[in-house]
Amino acid sequence: MRRNRFRAVAALAVAMACALTGCSGGSGAPSERVWVGVVGGDPMNFGLNAQLAVGSAPRLFSAQLLDTLIFMSDDYELSPGLAESWELSDDGLALTLHLRHGVRWHDGEPFTAEDVKFNFEEIVPLQPYGAALAERLGSVEIADPSTVVLRLTRPFGPLLEVVSQQFMLPKHVYEGTEYVTNPANNEPIGTGPMKFGTYTPGQEVVLAKNPDYWGEVSQVDRAVFTVIADENSRAEALFAGEVDEAVLHPAQQERVAANDSTRLLEHGMFPEAVTITFNTRNEHLADPAVRAAIFSALDREAISQVALAGIGAPANGFIPPEIGWAHNPDVNFDADFPRDVAAINRALDEAGYPRGPDGTRFTLRVLYITALHEVVSTVEMVQPMLAEIGIATQLENVGGAAYVERLYTQGDFDLAFVRSPLGPDPSFGIANWYTCNEDRAIGRNPTGVCDPEIDAAAAAALDTNDKAQRGAAFQRMQTRARELMFYAPIAWYNGAFPTINTSRWQGMDAERVMADRWPWSEMTPAGGVE
Repeated sequence: MRRNRFRAVAALAVAMACALTGCSGGSGAPSERVWVGVVGGDPMNFGLNAQLAVGSAPRLFSAQLLDTLIFMSDDYELSPGLAESWELSDDGLALTLHLRHGVRWHDGEPFTAEDVKFNFEEIVPLQPYGAALAERLGSVEIADPSTVVLRLTRPFGPLLEVVSQQFMLPKHVYEGTEYVTNPANNEPIGTGPMKFGTYTPGQEVVLAKNPDYWGEVSQVDRAVFTVIADENSRAEALFAGEVDEAVLHPAQQERVAANDSTRLLEHGMFPEAVTITFNTRNEHLADPAVRAAIFSALDREAISQVALAGIGAPANGFIPPEIGWAHNPDVNFDADFPRDVAAINRALDEAGYPRGPDGTRFTLRVLYITALHEVVSTVEMVQPMLAEIGIATQLENVGGAAYVERLYTQGDFDLAFVRSPLGPDPSFGIANWYTCNEDRAIGRNPTGVCDPEIDAAAAAALDTNDKAQRGAAFQRMQTRARELMFYAPIAWYNGAFPTINTSRWQGMDAERVMADRWPWSEMTPAGGVE
């Protein structure tokens, strides 16, 4: 089966090579310029519309097909999208968006202020980040055919950041339908640089360039996202130059570095973290001193170098330095949670958990997702680290759906490890893991901790547009999170970013105005081949 799949990729590569070298089958017509990417599973398992589905696949395809009003890059820079400019009132209660003229949907219909109004009234409340904005959105007004005003009932700190994550959908396609089941979720009609082409179940999704794009037009005629589930086949296809990008197992990165044509991208998507979550409902983990001792036992440097193959940096705080305005410099994991094994053992003794006759204090069940290989490697390193301080572990690796069910709905875990993106703003990609979640909502704090100080700090960061005040609120949140230690990053990680092979296409590493969007207009065939 693996050999057949690899042959299929190889056959596709022959077609790609022909396309890039100008084969025309004797017709004399210019050939298409085709780029080949890899996805690990069938994207239609989730759909391609990130406004109405959560996951990396919907986000990937929406970023190519759809546009936002404001673009946000992977380093959190904002720039004009479908809105060529905007103004936020001094009181933070009115955002005026000036729309671009002459923009058309992929089906030829014009993009209008009515589309924007429809999205904020109907679609945005259904999107995870948008739901928080919708709670404070009083009205959406069309001031003139190219101007829309969002009026809020109270300030919303990450307003621009949340707007930047809302992909605009066409009113004429969605109005009057069941939004979540609309067929356009699988064949999106957007305004982006690429258009939906074809879908072959279990094999590929093909996108075509949008020649009428309002921005710089793609140099790629067709983008083929082929499904290669097997990680070894995926790696071999990339090293052979049969595909142009793929996400590889971290263990492959040494080989990547030794190949002149391949390299791991270090930008293009929001930063990610490998994290630990404590279930404080467990009797052994109810004491913050025990949780602090366990976190101190983790050799974050060793995990970063070995489990994450040197492409992770040990976290030394709750917010990475890249988000400097929200980072608390007084929180220092190296100083606050030193890996002093003797001191850790004393702390556990003092907490009332002496070693038993077999040297074990207690046993914890460790939950993680089988498919997240860097997390699997992390857990395998954590196990002996905890054994060193007398804590036995029962490893429980599960699929993604089972992980979500056990972590959030059932609370059936003791420790959980995962990799997740930090998102567009600390209020969402970070604070949501610390604030109270009594309803056990997915994608939020599953630990059982509800702390008034943390909740107040997170709320204060939402209630002002003043970045200095927001930063001060996040610093307070981090100080309290240090005291309680129930969720924390172990390492900042970019190993799940794509690895590229530049033998056929140059420019894949160009700067991106939108996180997750390939720089289509900057990509050219290697050697200038037309």
